[in-house]
Amino acid sequence: MIVTVTANPALDVTYSVKTLTPNTTHRVIETHEQAGGKGVNVSRVLTALGRRTTAVLPLAGANGIAVQDDLKRAGVTHCVVPGGGPTRRTIAVAADDDVTMLNEPGAAPDDGWWHTLTGVVHGLLPGAQVLVVSGSLPAGLPPSAYRALVVLAHQRGLPVILDSDGLPLTAALDARPTLVKPNGAELLAATGLTDPLEAARALKDLGAQSVIASLGPDGILAVTPDGTWRACLPASFTIRGNPTGAGDAAVASLAAALADAVPWPLALADAVALSAATVAAPYAGRFDRDLHQALLPAVHIEAL
Repeated sequence: MIVTVTANPALDVTYSVKTLTPNTTHRVIETHEQAGGKGVNVSRVLTALGRRTTAVLPLAGANGIAVQDDLKRAGVTHCVVPGGGPTRRTIAVAADDDVTMLNEPGAAPDDGWWHTLTGVVHGLLPGAQVLVVSGSLPAGLPPSAYRALVVLAHQRGLPVILDSDGLPLTAALDARPTLVKPNGAELLAATGLTDPLEAARALKDLGAQSVIASLGPDGILAVTPDGTWRACLPASFTIRGNPTGAGDAAVASLAAALADAVPWPLALADAVALSAATVAAPYAGRFDRDLHQALLPAVHIEAL
């Protein structure tokens, strides 16, 4: 089983419009709502892949009820932690091949909420193969909160993936997470280095055992104890659609690979193919199955 933690979940709302033009009124073609948050997306993808997963998340208020209802409909096993603040929303305005995101901040949780969540995770870890900790922290929690979960997983001898940014990422590096997965902007923010390879190596020097950087159309850069690789689709492949959640699909693929001890080149190829197949799907946490399989043999792996 792969356990995911989403400390700051959301009700994802997507408005589809023909074009997005500033300072004008738009007619919405379609509205879609679903459970959101990076760890939730990871568990949704894992469920679709037929993997056992449990999503741990706080939910409260009307948005929280809507999130839980959607998780039930999707068949995603989940454990709701009480005591969190009202569940936020994220708004995606999708126009053609462009998506504009509006992310509400998470409300401050009640006292003792994080201790309760940590206890829930502790109870799930004996049956887990991998722990995935994803996304932002709600207001009121210290930046070191994710570090405690990394330590907890290591105490159980489990690999842990950390997919966050800013202080929640850097504050956990000295606990040596098995894998961190920043994107290009997050690499720059964490290190101040513009070269992705130098930045990934810097994060590894700070404590991350492996750094897997998702670079959008440029694929994935991996700096690991076993080698350094770049994995990408050929330039002739153009995948159009909604990139929201593509990084979460890559995390789901990498978590399954860690659980199965898959060699890095094969793991990276699947992560690239699955994230691209997610771009082709209309909403985060979903992917085109046929495209996933078709893209897999086309992924180019280069040892650096």
